[in-house]
Amino acid sequence: MDSTQSAPDRRYLVYLVVVALAGWALASYDVNLLVLALPDIAKGLGISETGIGVLGFFVYAAQFCITIFAGYGMDRFGRRRVWMVCLAGTAIFTGLTYFVQDFWQLVAVRALASGLAYSELAVSITIVNEQVPARGRGLLYSIVQGGWPLGVFLASGVYLIFGQFGWRFVFLLGVIPIIAVIIGRLFIKESERFEHVQAVKRARHRGDEAELQTLLAHHAVAVDEMDRVTVGQLFASAGYVRRQLIWLSITWVIYGTSYVASNFYITYWLTKFKGFSSAGASTLLLVSGGIGFFFYILGGWLGERYGRREIIIVTGALVAPLSLLFLIVQQTWLVVLVYFLLYQATNGTWSGAGYAYQGESFPTRVRGTAVGFLSAMQVLGFVVGTLIWTFLSSTTTPSMTWLVLAVFISLGLWSTLFLRRIPPHQELEAISR
Repeated sequence: MDSTQSAPDRRYLVYLVVVALAGWALASYDVNLLVLALPDIAKGLGISETGIGVLGFFVYAAQFCITIFAGYGMDRFGRRRVWMVCLAGTAIFTGLTYFVQDFWQLVAVRALASGLAYSELAVSITIVNEQVPARGRGLLYSIVQGGWPLGVFLASGVYLIFGQFGWRFVFLLGVIPIIAVIIGRLFIKESERFEHVQAVKRARHRGDEAELQTLLAHHAVAVDEMDRVTVGQLFASAGYVRRQLIWLSITWVIYGTSYVASNFYITYWLTKFKGFSSAGASTLLLVSGGIGFFFYILGGWLGERYGRREIIIVTGALVAPLSLLFLIVQQTWLVVLVYFLLYQATNGTWSGAGYAYQGESFPTRVRGTAVGFLSAMQVLGFVVGTLIWTFLSSTTTPSMTWLVLAVFISLGLWSTLFLRRIPPHQELEAISR
């Protein structure tokens, strides 16, 4: 797919971005609704603190496994088909949460719902980046990525308004907008890039040399690239694909590990050590997330101007000093200011540029598998960060726990310097050579 590619219809692009944005926002809604409802769920089902930890482990494990399989499925069965399956599965298991009666039913239903919801990230990165034009690709996808803070707002608002009817009702209510997005996705097209790769494979299988040469000439893809086994190519063959995947994996594991302190346990830290009330901490997070939507777009816009790798290098470099400053400051207004900036560095600008960078880092034939694997690596980072936090919090001081997890580990984000430089506005095929 090169300059001969058919020009995308502007109305369809708007529709694609809106549907993808809605899907990711609802995936975020589902994941964050569990966090909000967990105290009520634990009380209603009689779940201990240990049980909550077990639930979290299975949720993470499901996100890891399902995302990897979703990545492989995209390259095997198509982006659109897997996209539909992920969101449909999320709707089913979100609705089934209403009916759970004991702990293990909750574990099974929530693990599958959260795993399928989180895999939405990998699929949207792939299908949206393959369909939007090279100029503006990062900016357009940053809008989609901004669905995460919108989902946080939606979950908070719904639970505030309807929580009086019980946590079961709130989960059941979440099925309605998900079904609406599923219907909207019926009109989304399969990626032309994926269809082209499939056409090349079919022509090779039939031995139709004339059609094969026409396809390859028209789309400027090397024929030997089609001979490799998808999973084997990722790690077994030396070259830019393996090198890029290794460095991106390292970066995203480090990112996920350090993210735990400044995002997962932040309410605990604000109320325990910074003098915030629960309402004050929640307000700070909601304001940071709400304004953060525009920082996602800012990250996408800056990536279009200076390159997405350059933006995540600068953003990643800011995390450690901001985390250290957050530990030191005590005045309320300074805590608010520093955390607001830390939130944007670990969410908005990083995500606005970083996920589009993932999508443009790999050739079409393995893009789904590679992006799915990287999404799983981020989950692995969450697991590692949670384990480190649990161990350190029981063996050392709170300040040392924060220093190790939020400051020292985030210094590893300098690994972004080893990533391949990809100038903006290039066609995906030109980048993949």
